[in-house]
Amino acid sequence: MPLALAGLWESWKGPEETIESCTILTTEANSLVAKLHDRMPVILSSSEYDTWLDREVDDPGKLQSLFHPFPSDLLEMQPVSTVVNSPRHEGEDCIRPEGAS
Repeated sequence: MPLALAGLWESWKGPEETIESCTILTTEANSLVAKLHDRMPVILSSSEYDTWLDREVDDPGKLQSLFHPFPSDLLEMQPVSTVVNSPRHEGEDCIRPEGAS
């Protein structure tokens, strides 16, 4: 199942270049992720997509209400190889279960 992460994207045009940047927002970890780290990405449920993508939201509280840990029972943890630790690696090897070839 694909996951939608809350992120921000910005494009800024300077005198010499255009700078494009992005970030993934985080929140406190749920009970599953807390075994590994104290933070996790803000994962949006399908019912939250429209709120997150609405450029006309004028109440910050509407967006802040989305910054909660995703339910643990809707996620599955799967050990993977340490190949995932390097940003130079891409592809299926990064998600292949540990010990699988």
